[in-house]
Amino acid sequence: MTHTIPGARTFLDAGGRAPLRAAARAAFIQALDEGWADPRRLHAEGRQARALLDGARAAIASQLGARTEEVFLSGSHTASLHAAVRGIARGRRRAGRDVVVSAVERAAVLQAADFVVAQPGGAGPGRRVTVAVDAAGRVDAAAMIAALGAPGVALVALQHANGEVGTVQPVAEIAGVARRAGVPLLLDVGASAGHVELPDTWDVLAADPGDWGGPGGLGVLVVRPRVRWSPDWPADDDAWFPGGVSVPTALAAAVALEHAVAERDSTDARRRALVDRIRTTVAATVPDVEVVGDGVGRLPHVVTFSCLYVDGEALVTELDRLGFAVGSGSACTSSALEPSHVLAAMGVLTHGNVRLTLPPSVTDDDVDRFLAVLPGAVRRVRDLLGVGDL
Repeated sequence: MTHTIPGARTFLDAGGRAPLRAAARAAFIQALDEGWADPRRLHAEGRQARALLDGARAAIASQLGARTEEVFLSGSHTASLHAAVRGIARGRRRAGRDVVVSAVERAAVLQAADFVVAQPGGAGPGRRVTVAVDAAGRVDAAAMIAALGAPGVALVALQHANGEVGTVQPVAEIAGVARRAGVPLLLDVGASAGHVELPDTWDVLAADPGDWGGPGGLGVLVVRPRVRWSPDWPADDDAWFPGGVSVPTALAAAVALEHAVAERDSTDARRRALVDRIRTTVAATVPDVEVVGDGVGRLPHVVTFSCLYVDGEALVTELDRLGFAVGSGSACTSSALEPSHVLAAMGVLTHGNVRLTLPPSVTDDDVDRFLAVLPGAVRRVRDLLGVGDL
């Protein structure tokens, strides 16, 4: 069955699944013809597929500041994060069982941490040590440094920037202490790779091609050779992710990343200005609204605000009816539209949440039209809920 989306649409929900870049689409189609064979096979077709796959890994490595042999491809960003937490925690179980995280990490990281610390064996029971954040969503660096310096820590996990509110974390400060303490740092760049320059102070890095305009169904995990790890899954030629990945998908992801990085400076300036306009205009035109996240130390394309006396699902539905695709709730659990654990950790308003992640193709007109309809949409939802006069 074919489903079509009627009318003119404006897509403002590119976090984790941006529109596929034209160059990535072309690379994918070409690789369907040239890289369809099993890259493990020794015949000419298999060797050609292997060459394309190795080329994709080399291109991704170059853009992420890594060596080709450090890059491993998975089936999703979630799979990368799960494998990293599980594999490293198991590999370092003699050093300790605790996993240190910030309160605003992705649900995949928090759930993986809970999973590994509950496993039997090692040096006694483990703990997930959760470090608080401030009202902007920035982790308490001093508290995280103290936590990772305690005895028995296997791993510290930190996002480069929060994909829900855009706030950039103090990675360099924490990474330096982690290195001296001998605790590996897992850095989640799923919301920032391809959008801003990445730090080079990490031991393990997880990136999401879908976020930079590559195809879905692929994740990237980069592991430095110094990191001790041990799989809790069956052995395979592809040690981290048994079975391998689609060659066309990998090539398309690499091409998309190259284009995203090449255009990064120009798209940064334009989208940062648009986000500034959104933050200012929403605060001025929508009553009882809270614009959240750091206004300066942030990603260039992410903005989130919450509206008092508004149901988030109803507001998303009303904006969708008007032709605007936006996000709501936690960026990693938004299909359920549950209250955001990120906003809750920040201590800010969680009701009536709208999250915009602007794709590179966004225009001034897109933003102007959104800002023009938003106050009326909020008012109608409040009226429907019977709270319009509060």
